[in-house]
Amino acid sequence: AEAFVKQGLGLFYYKKENSTLEEDFFVRTQNNLIPVEVKSNSDQSKSLSSLIKNENYSDISYGIKLGDFNVGNANNIYTFPYFCAFKMKEYLKKIN
Repeated sequence: AEAFVKQGLGLFYYKKENSTLEEDFFVRTQNNLIPVEVKSNSDQSKSLSSLIKNENYSDISYGIKLGDFNVGNANNIYTFPYFCAFKMKEYLKKIN
């Protein structure tokens, strides 16, 4: 989160009582609301996948997962190793 803030990206948080939805934070771009998960393992991101597929959230079309893994993209989830977080603003400009 600190790397995102240092790039000038505003971070947003969401918590709803009695909900299993769990996202670490969200980033807003001009066209999208992007859920971001920071994972300590390579487990599936059920909440992230659920948000992307949910038609009620038309401004969420992809998500970002940071963790101990390589750069990749599957099912509209972009994965990055932790150390790439400092380049996220630049990357978001390219894909928007």
